[in-house]
Amino acid sequence: MARVLIPLAQGCEELEAVTLIDLLRRAGIDVVTASLDKNPVQCSRGTVLLADTLLETVQDDDFDMIILPGGLPGADNLQQDERIIKLLKRLHQEGKYTAAICAAPKVLASAGLLENRKATSYPGSLDTENIKRTTLTNKSVEIDGKVITSRGPGTAMDFALQLIEQLAGKEQKTAVETALCR
Repeated sequence: MARVLIPLAQGCEELEAVTLIDLLRRAGIDVVTASLDKNPVQCSRGTVLLADTLLETVQDDDFDMIILPGGLPGADNLQQDERIIKLLKRLHQEGKYTAAICAAPKVLASAGLLENRKATSYPGSLDTENIKRTTLTNKSVEIDGKVITSRGPGTAMDFALQLIEQLAGKEQKTAVETALCR
C-alpha cells in the first residue's frame, strides 16, 4: 500500500486538503496528515482541521508521495518552512512523487523541482517565483514525470483521482470515481 504525506499549514485551502485526504483514503492509500505546529489548523475559509501528527514526528519517515494543498497563507507557510523544502528535495532525490495544487506549486519551485518541467498552478501564483526553464500550462492537472501539479479548488477532485492512478493504478482510480457517481 502506498504511503502519502499531506502537510497541513495554517491557512491551507480546506476544500483541497479534505478532498485529497478523503479520496486517497477511499482508494486504500495510507494518508498521513501532519501539521507544521502544535495548534489546530485554521484553514483559509475558517474550517479547523486536526492533523494526524506533527511534521517533526514524521519528517524522516518513508513516503511514496508528498502532496501540498494550496490556499493562502497556507502555501506561503509551507514555502517558508525549511523542513518542507528539505523533505521535498529528499523525496525527489529518492525518485518519489511530489505534488502540489493551487498556490502550492510555488513551494515546489522554491525547492528547485519545477526546473525543466511543465507545471500548472492557480493563476498568477508562480509569476513572482524565480522559475527557470519551466513551461506553465493551463491544464487542470499537469503530470511531468514524478512532479504533479494542479490549478485550484475546482480541480481538486481531478487532481486526487490522478494521484490515485499514479499510486494505485487506473483500476483503483476508476473504482473510486465510479463510487462517487462521477
